Amino acid sequence: MTSPPPDSLTDVPGLSVGHFTDLDAATGCTVVLFPAGAVMGVDVRGAAPGTRETDLLRPGMLVQRVQALLLAGGSAFGLAAATGVVRFLEERGVGYLTVAGVVPIVPAAVLYDLALGRADIRPGEQAGYAACLAASTKPVIQGSVGAGTGATVGKILGMAHATKAGLGSAAVHLPEGVVVGALAAVNAGGSVVDPASGRVLAGVRAPDGSGFLDAEALVLAGQGVRALRGTNTTLVLVATDAALDKTLANRLAQVAHDGLARALRPVHTQFDGDVVFAASTAADGAAPFDVNRVAVAAVQAVERAIVRAAQMATSLAGLPAASDLASGGSSGGPEGR
Repeated sequence: MTSPPPDSLTDVPGLSVGHFTDLDAATGCTVVLFPAGAVMGVDVRGAAPGTRETDLLRPGMLVQRVQALLLAGGSAFGLAAATGVVRFLEERGVGYLTVAGVVPIVPAAVLYDLALGRADIRPGEQAGYAACLAASTKPVIQGSVGAGTGATVGKILGMAHATKAGLGSAAVHLPEGVVVGALAAVNAGGSVVDPASGRVLAGVRAPDGSGFLDAEALVLAGQGVRALRGTNTTLVLVATDAALDKTLANRLAQVAHDGLARALRPVHTQFDGDVVFAASTAADGAAPFDVNRVAVAAVQAVERAIVRAAQMATSLAGLPAASDLASGGSSGGPEGR
């Protein structure tokens, strides 16, 4: 866990972020709370997603605003953490109003981190509730924390050659004061690369310890495809205070996937569950803003959030992070799984 940089998702007004982190089990969850609600869209590109309440985010559905978003480890088991978020919001009277009271709307998505740490301990209701209690508008704490606690990259040749990744965040400020932020829990089978140079920042570690291998070349050569199965997912939230309706929020989620394609190689495979959510915290009736500018800013924020997730991660459960390797740290395989 590393001190946050000066720009993060919480630069966007109208939201707060909280983590629950279990370093012993190498798992956790992250919640984003929207006190006044948020218009949200989603785009699922990975072929193996684990999600909750995403149907509600399509245009034409009744509910127009959500009250929170949960990102969690634990694979499908981790969706249980959303129950704790729902309980937290109900206790505070926050949710979609019905004749019988409020019903909090909490979309969620999970990543697979069961191969690191303890597979029998996953984020549950109490973890989701604890993340809500920890929610803050301060800059997001990044690295091996929250939904990124057990996240890893470079698993094409198996966990013995993987690298620890985590959770990252970034924000772009437009001249008019509009803010576009991103949060990414990076758990990819491929590598995190520098979008400008293409240099691998974290990925498949060479067996001889000489550095990182070309993950795309490995896939093209037919190596390691079985190792990818069911172990990968990058989860992203893009948020802005620019006014968006559901149609534009879904469009923003689609375009924001370009940030994944620039910073992860390969991405969107049959064994990934990559999901991007996009949210607007603007009040109803707010003046419209050029969505093209928001989209360009979103892609840049996603790129930086993914890079930071790799750069700010720390070793865990015997698996080294890129920062450890750069400083001559251990390159041994994971232990305790």
